Amino acid sequence: MSTMDDVARRAGVSGSTVSHVLNGTRNVSASTRSRVEAAVRDLGYRNNLNARALAAGKTFTVGLATSALQTPYFGAVVNAMEKRLSEAGYMLMVGDSNDDGPTERRIIDALLSRRVDGIVVTPAIDSEHTTIPQIVAAGTPFVLVDRNLDLDCDQITPENTESAFLLTNHLIEIGNRRVAVLRGLMGIASSPERFQGYLDALQANGIPFDPSLVLDGEGHRDDAEREVRRLFSQPGYPTALVALNNSMTIGALEGLRDLGLAIPTDVAFVSYDHFDWSELIQPRLTSIAQNVELMATTAVDLLLRRIDGDDSPFERIKIATTFQHRNSCGCGTT
Repeated sequence: MSTMDDVARRAGVSGSTVSHVLNGTRNVSASTRSRVEAAVRDLGYRNNLNARALAAGKTFTVGLATSALQTPYFGAVVNAMEKRLSEAGYMLMVGDSNDDGPTERRIIDALLSRRVDGIVVTPAIDSEHTTIPQIVAAGTPFVLVDRNLDLDCDQITPENTESAFLLTNHLIEIGNRRVAVLRGLMGIASSPERFQGYLDALQANGIPFDPSLVLDGEGHRDDAEREVRRLFSQPGYPTALVALNNSMTIGALEGLRDLGLAIPTDVAFVSYDHFDWSELIQPRLTSIAQNVELMATTAVDLLLRRIDGDDSPFERIKIATTFQHRNSCGCGTT
C-alpha cells in the first residue's frame, strides 16, 4: 500500500506539501498541486482520514438534520452545503426528519454518536425543547438554517413575513379582494411568519380577515391539493390564491388543474419559492425566489468558524429574497 512518503518522492516534493494538497491546509502552486495529484492517481494512494482526524482533533464531518429532501428547495440547500463543505475538506452526513420531532431526535443522536464536528439544523416541531438542548449539552457547534427559533444561537433564515406580504399585496393591488392562502405547518417557525405577511397585507388594504379562505396545506403537496379542490369546487370561490411553500405550490397547481380552472383567467396565483422549472410552466409563475446558495454557504461558513473556535456573539442573519414578477398573477406581465 502506498504511503504519503511514496507520493512525495514520486511528485518530487516534501511530505508536508503532499499533506497540504490533500487536506487543503495551505495554498500551493497549480503546478505543484498537479504533480501531487498525478502521483496520487498513479500510486492509488488513499489519504488516511483517521490519522488526519486524530492529528487535528476533528472528524472532518458535519451533520445536517433537515426536512423534505425530496423537494427542490431542500435538495438545493443540501447540494450547496455539500459543495461548500467539500471545498473545506469536510464530508456532509444528512438525515431527513420530515418535520417529525422523534425522527429528528434520532438523527441528532446518530450524528452526535458519530462525533461530527458541527451540526446544521432545519428545526422540526418543538426542536427548541428537545433536539437543540441535546446538541448544546454535547458541546457541539451548531447553526439553524431556514427556520428560526426563539433561542440565543446562530441562525440563518430567509425573509419570510415581508416576502409573503409582497405576494399578497400584489394580488390585492391588481383588484383581488378575496385572496385565499395555503399556509404551512404552523408548528414550523417559517409558517406563522409567512402567514403573518398575508394577514399584514389584508390589514394594510382594509380587507377583513376571512378564516374560510385559509387552507391548511400543512406544507405538503397532497394536503394542499385536497384543500384547493375542496375550496375551489364551491360556488363563489376566491379570485386569487397564495401558496406559501414550493410543495404546496405543486399541490395547488394539480388541484386547480383537476378542477378545470385556468390560471390566471379563473384564479390568480402566486407562490413563495422559486423553481428552476418555473419558467417552463404556463403561465409563468409570479413568485418569491430565495437565495438558496447564499443561505446555505453562509450557514456553512459560520459553522466552520465555530468549529475552529470562534466564540464571537451569535449571529441572526436574514437572507433577502427576490420578487419574481411574471404572469400567473394575471396582471399581464411577461
